[in-house]
Amino acid sequence: MSKPFKSGFAALVGRPNVGKSTLMNHILGQKVAIMSDKAQTTRNKIHGIYTADDVQIIFIDTPGIHKPKHKLGKYMTQLALRTLDEADIVLFLVNAAQGYGKGDQFIIDFLQKIDSPVFLVVNKIDKVHPDELLPIIDQYRRLYPFAEVIPVSALQGQNVTALLQQIRGYLPEGPKYYPEDQVTDHPERFIASELIREKILELTRDEVPHSIAVTVEQMKHRADRNIVDVEATIIVERPSQKGIIIGKSGSMLKKVGTLARKEIEVLIGSRVFLELWVKVDKNWRDREEELKQFGYTDQDE
Repeated sequence: MSKPFKSGFAALVGRPNVGKSTLMNHILGQKVAIMSDKAQTTRNKIHGIYTADDVQIIFIDTPGIHKPKHKLGKYMTQLALRTLDEADIVLFLVNAAQGYGKGDQFIIDFLQKIDSPVFLVVNKIDKVHPDELLPIIDQYRRLYPFAEVIPVSALQGQNVTALLQQIRGYLPEGPKYYPEDQVTDHPERFIASELIREKILELTRDEVPHSIAVTVEQMKHRADRNIVDVEATIIVERPSQKGIIIGKSGSMLKKVGTLARKEIEVLIGSRVFLELWVKVDKNWRDREEELKQFGYTDQDE
């Protein structure tokens, strides 16, 4: 007798930089969420779809929950918290190397209000000695009655298969929501814009990474050749940031374009001609109209 097919939604939640995007990308076997060691990298809900013979898990990667400093930060935190109510299972990720922090308590206080089972996923176990792990787990267990506790290394893939098995055990019987070869429900334009933003996160420092947005104005296949023309605009808040993004004689912008183009080509399976522009839009992170224009609005509203 075959196993019943199960499906459902698993929300990834946690403080910034605990490895949510890394875990989801590892499970899916390809990049659908950008990764960076800088906090607040993820700004939208990113859906990643994992399908096996008897299960389909839709992972929802949420922005890291933090104390907001502007309207964009407020939007990101509210989005992450609201996502918990939509999920069949909540995966609360913590960083073993950092241990407990005030931001964790803020999330735990919210978890008390939801009915879904919550897993404690202790990530980055490759960064700590095994003897340090149990005290970390015990500290969190005293704060919340977690349904399961699973230590993993998202970067190395350690114990991720066990995590998937545990998730399957908690999911209801249900339909296959997406075709088995689909790994995200986001359009190519969105992922392309995120890949460009990821390269800027990698190559710049200080406040610049948090002050940018990227919009893809056009993705157009050339009729006679296997080439896609991509036109994108990088939005910054100040002229000085524009200078940093462009770099001396355009060197930084060229570097961003080269790295992003390679990953966009992998994404769409075609050669890409990428054109980038940089535009100043003062204090866009604090203006409702701009946030909506750049895609930072609640998709469920």
